[in-house]
Amino acid sequence: MDGNGRWARQRGLPRVEGHRQGARAVFRTVENALVLNIKHLILYAFSTENWKRPYEEVSFLFSLLKKHIVLQERRIMELGVRFCAIGRRDGLPADLVAALERLERKTAQNNRISVYLALNYGGRAEIADAAAKLAARSLPITPHTISQALYAPQIAECDLIIRTAGEKRLSNFLLWQAAYAELVFLDVLWPDFGYEHFALAVEEFSRRKRRFGGL
Repeated sequence: MDGNGRWARQRGLPRVEGHRQGARAVFRTVENALVLNIKHLILYAFSTENWKRPYEEVSFLFSLLKKHIVLQERRIMELGVRFCAIGRRDGLPADLVAALERLERKTAQNNRISVYLALNYGGRAEIADAAAKLAARSLPITPHTISQALYAPQIAECDLIIRTAGEKRLSNFLLWQAAYAELVFLDVLWPDFGYEHFALAVEEFSRRKRRFGGL
């Protein structure tokens, strides 16, 4: 979800306004995913590297996230969304963690779509945490056991990664899951990401020939 800051700068607005519009794009994207019959949607909200940003911006992002979780709870339930946060919860504000966990409990039985919010998430950190979990339990470390020890084992394989704002790198996102994922890069800034962009990416994915190392 790249481009909030650039979206605001192009319009002569403060960065926080870009984040506000980016938050609206999140819920619009969830609704569009339902139209496109997508069952699992992962949104990269805050990385383990984003702590390098100014304290005021980080605090605003967490406050904005908590606000939208509360405001959109009814809509989330109406849409049948099962919500899950993935990433390291240590270091996140206690009130935000409480709001995330409450939403996870409340939506646990929903089954139209599973939405995973990657928060304080890093692909390297996830793999390291999985390996540490296995080592603590004296379990063998194999590709299968690592997959099962990830934050959300049910999404250990990722089909499509969409990156907005013209960026062409993974930026420490889903490093394990992306082994055979198809990558689509779009120039659109995240606050402007709409159905037509999502559908375009899905159409591009449908044209790809996936061989998974075979012929």
